[in-house]
Amino acid sequence: MSRRLRLLFTALTLAALLWLLFAAAERALALAQRFLELPTWLQWTLGGVLLVFVAAGVSVLWWLLRPRRKRRPLPVPDRGSLEQRIGQLREHGADTGALASELGELDRRRASARVYVALFGEISTGKSSLIRALAPQAHVASDARGGTTRAVGHYDGTLADGRSLVLADVPGSRESGGETHETLAREEALRAHAVIYLCAGDLNRAQADELRWLADFGKPLLLVLNKADQWSDAERDTLLERLRRHGRGVASAVLAISAGGSERYQRQLADGSTESVERQRKPSIEPLLQALARITAPGAEGLEDMRENAVLAGLHQRTSMLEARTRAEAAEQIVRKYARRAIVGALAAVAPGSDLVIQGVLATGLTRALAELYGVKVSEVQIEDFVQQAKLTLRSGSSIVLAVAGNALKAFPGLGTLGGGVLHAFAYALIFDSMGRALAASLAERHSLDQDDAGARLKELLADAGGNRLRQLAALTMDAVRERDNAS
Repeated sequence: MSRRLRLLFTALTLAALLWLLFAAAERALALAQRFLELPTWLQWTLGGVLLVFVAAGVSVLWWLLRPRRKRRPLPVPDRGSLEQRIGQLREHGADTGALASELGELDRRRASARVYVALFGEISTGKSSLIRALAPQAHVASDARGGTTRAVGHYDGTLADGRSLVLADVPGSRESGGETHETLAREEALRAHAVIYLCAGDLNRAQADELRWLADFGKPLLLVLNKADQWSDAERDTLLERLRRHGRGVASAVLAISAGGSERYQRQLADGSTESVERQRKPSIEPLLQALARITAPGAEGLEDMRENAVLAGLHQRTSMLEARTRAEAAEQIVRKYARRAIVGALAAVAPGSDLVIQGVLATGLTRALAELYGVKVSEVQIEDFVQQAKLTLRSGSSIVLAVAGNALKAFPGLGTLGGGVLHAFAYALIFDSMGRALAASLAERHSLDQDDAGARLKELLADAGGNRLRQLAALTMDAVRERDNAS
């Protein structure tokens, strides 16, 4: 509930209480007299009920007026467990170089004992101009097109009290080709001891989400309105009030500055002509310098724990994404392996119904292999139940499977004329590919063997006639057919 709405409820509650007080004043003395005439046991009972109502009213008022809690930082993993996970990913062939480099950079900055401050925000909010104002000797490129920062730059700056700090200029969000640049910006923001979030007006939804994302890591954060000299006093006050609402419980301070920078204007000459003139606006950043001095007062050593927690929390997220991607790739290989085995089994089956026995064994192996990959403990009974449910689904949808398989084979010259054996094998390739993909997606999302969820996904995949997946299965089937023919 917003603060304004809580204040409205509070005002209505107080008004109602006052009205009741005045309405009851006339009868207060009479009620008190009658209360004293009651038996002692009844006086105690009514007194207790009255106390309960008073306590409830106080509780409601406290709920309405209580201060908003600060956002809790994301949970931080233990570094040892994180390094162990990275090592396991490396053993499975995943590229963990960036994760290991991040840990190395964490140690390097801790050893340097320097305070790092990152400038974060959308393009064209004046980050480069602010770098010039904070570090006058820095050489920062900028142009009118916006989005000129393509990589992270570090510059030495000095606070008003003479202490030095390292300013990190990161790429602006919403930049062209911005996903890579945004990743660079976010990673650098996590490495910094403190963050300046720069804006040039009220925050849109994407900016508000960025601000909350930064706040989730629990480090000092300043929300700064730049180009304040472009607004009137009333407009600036209105903007600052809106920004304070965005920053409540999120930012350490909300303030307005003017980072200066260049501007162009038309100047009238004596002969009546005009010329375009570029001039530098004088920066006005005193409030920011004071706020920076305040939040960096503990120094690098005092801020290091929060910085390390932010880096480790970010690494935890990146490691989890790499784990999910690595498992997905491994699951793809498992599914493809069992689909090929199903094709070979279907081509080799000679006795009526013998292929069902073969495919049942393969389905059990596929289920067990995927459950082991995703770390889900399943019993033999659970596996058997899932396989039986899958068989029921396949019996009821056999006509759909054969129709999809037949239409797919017709799209590949030569495959559609190879007879029912190929159609049969391709159908089993489709079945096992669908079963494996459905089960892998369910295990990844539910972290358990949810038969209903996996079954629903299986039905969708069996009816999916997507060209790319079917082409891959057709190629897999054709390879198995060629191998059989060559062997014979």
